[in-house]
Amino acid sequence: MQLSDNLRGAVAMTVAMAAFTVNDALMKAVTQTMPLFQAIALRGLITLPLLLLYGGVVGGLRWRLPAPDRKLLSIRAGADLLATITYLSALMVLPLANLVAILQSLPLAVTLAAALFLREPLGWRRLTAILIGFCGVLLIVRPGAEGFSVWSLLGLASVACVVARDLSTRRLGAGVPSATVALWTSAAVTVMGLAGTAATGWLPVTGAQGGLILGAAVALIVGYLFIVAAMRGGDIAFVSPFRYTAMIWAIGLGWLMFANLPDGATLLGSAIVAATGIFTLWREARGQRARKEASVDIPRDSPYTPPT
Repeated sequence: MQLSDNLRGAVAMTVAMAAFTVNDALMKAVTQTMPLFQAIALRGLITLPLLLLYGGVVGGLRWRLPAPDRKLLSIRAGADLLATITYLSALMVLPLANLVAILQSLPLAVTLAAALFLREPLGWRRLTAILIGFCGVLLIVRPGAEGFSVWSLLGLASVACVVARDLSTRRLGAGVPSATVALWTSAAVTVMGLAGTAATGWLPVTGAQGGLILGAAVALIVGYLFIVAAMRGGDIAFVSPFRYTAMIWAIGLGWLMFANLPDGATLLGSAIVAATGIFTLWREARGQRARKEASVDIPRDSPYTPPT
């Protein structure tokens, strides 16, 4: 049976979210016994050659870029670098499902930031959904409550960094290949990891740790390939909501690998964030179609990928 473009896109998005969540779970596991910067560096030393190979095969690498695009790529890489540090630092302590739930507010935050800083249109319906979604985030984080963890603030800081990354991505020229963007980011994060080991030290790597790092690197590449396939195939309004399957994967892996299950407040907050996020994505896609029919240039769709 031949799958429709929408169904292929939905499957690709689901696989991408599963792969990114596997990467998170494996990095959380390995950083329990390995310094964070060493884990980041080792993963990067594996992903960089794979990205170079992929870019060479698909012809998606450009070494000479206009100065404005080089500046935006540097800003994007710096933002993703900070996002990686804050996200993985929080991941070392917080339950996997809780942190992934916080990250699901990313489409809401990007939409709001794009309206504030890029002057993209934002109607009252999406604004209301965003505000309700942020109330869901408060249910997950619970500032001032007994279950509050200061590490949740690092998760929110990671969301802010990814927002900056995605806004800079939207300003890139259409001629910048996605493989080039990924390579710049991966190189910056790898160099940061190597530099960080000067302060935290370098421990001998066991076979089990090496397996976890290799698995995380492969999962990260798989997630990248499938997120690109998802955003290129099918209607974005149909495909994008499947990014929230990450919560299902996070709950399952958190239970299997770390014996953690989210409580009722976290599940309720996650449901609110997912529902408002799906509505916001649907309204955004609808507006983009209307502007396209009116021959108005619109920014390229952002895949809202998690930190690397």
